[in-house]
Parts: sequence; structure tokens; C-alpha cells
Amino acid sequence: MLKTLFPTLGRFRFTVQIVMLFVTVYGGELLGSYSVDRISQALPSLSCAYDKVTGDHCILIVTQHQLHHRIGEALTRIQDVTLKVFIPTLFSVAIFFTFFFFLNKAFCGWVCPMGTVQELLFRIGRRLGRPLSRFDSNNVGKVRPVKWLMLLVLVLGLPLLAGMGVAPSEAGDPYCQVCPARLATTLLTADSEQIAVRTSSNITFVLGALGNALFGFVIIAALAVRLPFCRICPLLSWNALFQKLSPMRLVKKQHEKCEKCGVCAKACPMDIHEIGSEHGSKAFHEDCTLCGRCAEYCPDDDVIQIRFFGIRLFGSSREYYKSRVKRESPEGMPKKRVVNIQLVKPEAENG
Repeated sequence: MLKTLFPTLGRFRFTVQIVMLFVTVYGGELLGSYSVDRISQALPSLSCAYDKVTGDHCILIVTQHQLHHRIGEALTRIQDVTLKVFIPTLFSVAIFFTFFFFLNKAFCGWVCPMGTVQELLFRIGRRLGRPLSRFDSNNVGKVRPVKWLMLLVLVLGLPLLAGMGVAPSEAGDPYCQVCPARLATTLLTADSEQIAVRTSSNITFVLGALGNALFGFVIIAALAVRLPFCRICPLLSWNALFQKLSPMRLVKKQHEKCEKCGVCAKACPMDIHEIGSEHGSKAFHEDCTLCGRCAEYCPDDDVIQIRFFGIRLFGSSREYYKSRVKRESPEGMPKKRVVNIQLVKPEAENG
């Protein structure tokens, strides 16, 4: 039948073209412009949108419209976000990782001022005869998740929600409001302004009161407990996320004496009992601050080492251990020094 009506394919195509010419050019007159707008607006042929009675629209003008009014404007906003958000954040992360690459979590054990303040208080407590309190292997695990909770809620969660307008703006920096370092470091500069509790809003008041209470607790606890705040510090958990990306590492070799010894675990200020029972990567625990005390108090040569790119920076030594324990016990108790005083008798007067 098709061959009878249209002896060639060309004639059939031409007939279709004529029919579609009327449909596309005048179809809107039959269907109404409103119906045409709702059919597709994306015809893959040159059906001009400037034709007021067209039956459809060309995809090219629709594409241009989308690029102009939607995608272009969205990219402009993305560019604005990139310049104001992503690039500054990238720079901050890059600078952080540049420092972190070389020292890893040694920033906690060697640089952090709050850590230094706690260690000084602990030394004072030892000389005042305060009883030493420690976390054993059974209860230390109950404290470790707190630092991750602090990171997720106070450092990341609430500030993001405040920026989105879900949480009050006063929740924009909740961790800084409760951080004891804010009070410790400012008080060291004779600035007492930060210790005042602000009452501008209920949230500000609660966070300020919690910050003061936490500061007081840490100061008192540090006299009896080694590094009480470091155990829950979100910066320690933040650093733990990247600790395997730095060539600065704590390395421990397997040794047959470790199961019966445990001196390194006693020396650890973070009560990382795994340092005494594990070896390899498991010995470099997420709570480790690379203070090096475990290596100082290991009585065997090079069992525990601090390495940078595989190069030994410090390693345990039996001779070093002997000299170290003469001055201080692994738990941090200073050894009493005996001072020999020679009494010189005056010569008898000639008489």
C-alpha cells in the first residue's frame, strides 16, 4: 500500500515534511499555546519559539534559556561559593597538613600550650604528694569516644547547622566557648575577660558556664591525672584522622619480654595500654601524642622508635632507661635526691 501511494522513499519523506511543517508552524493554533508549552518544549529540530503559533519549541532555544537563566546563574553562585568558601577552606587545610606532615601528632605532645599547662600542673601535683589516678585497660575505653563526639557535635555539627540557619547563630563556635585553652592561655597573658560568663542569650550563658566548669575541672584533675583534657580533646581526634598520612611515626617491634614488662604502658601519659601489648601499626594508637615517653622507658634497645621517613630519630635504649629512671619513675614521680653534705670541723684554736 505504501509503495502504491508513495512510489519512492523520497516522496514519503517529503509528505511527512509537509505535514510536520503545518504541525510545527501552525500546530499551536490548533492546540493552543498553553498546551504547546506543556507538551515538551524540546523538539530536536528547528521549530522556532518566536513563531507565536508554533506546535513546539526547538531544543536549542530551550538549552540557551536554561544556560542563561539557570545554569549560568548557578555557576556564578558556585563561583562565588568557591571563592568565599572552598578556596579559603582549601588553604586552611593545606597549611594544616603542611605542618602536620612533618610532626604528625607531635603537635599535641610537643607544641600544644594546653598540654604543657596540664603537664606542669601534674608535676606540681607530684611534688605536693597528690595521689596518682590512672585509667586502667578496662575503663580507658569509656573515655576515648568522647573526643570523637566533641568533634562531630561541637566542632562540625552545630557550626554547620548554625550556618544553615537551623541552629541559633550563638552556636556558631560552641567548642571555643567550652574549650579550657581559651581560659588558660588568656589568663597566662593576665587577660581575665574570657572568664566572664556572658548573658546575652541562654545558649551563650550555658556554653560559657560549661566552659568555666570544664576549665576548673581540668585544672584540679591535672594535679592527679596526666593530661585529663587531652583524652577528650577534639583536636586529638582531628589529628588522628590524618596520622597515617605523615611519615612521622611511632614504631614498635615485637619483643618476647613485652608481655611481662609493661613499663612503656606505665610511662604513657595517655594510658595507652596497647603500647605494651601490641606492635606494628596497632602500637601507634589514635590517642598517641608522640611524646616519646614509651621509648624513653623501654628497657630494651630500639624496640620502640620514633621515625621520620623510616629514619630513626629516637629509639629505646637500656642505658638511657637506666639513667632516666634514676631521675623520675615511669609514672612521673620524681626520685628523691640525696644531697651529701660534708661538715668541716674547725681546727682547734691554739691556746
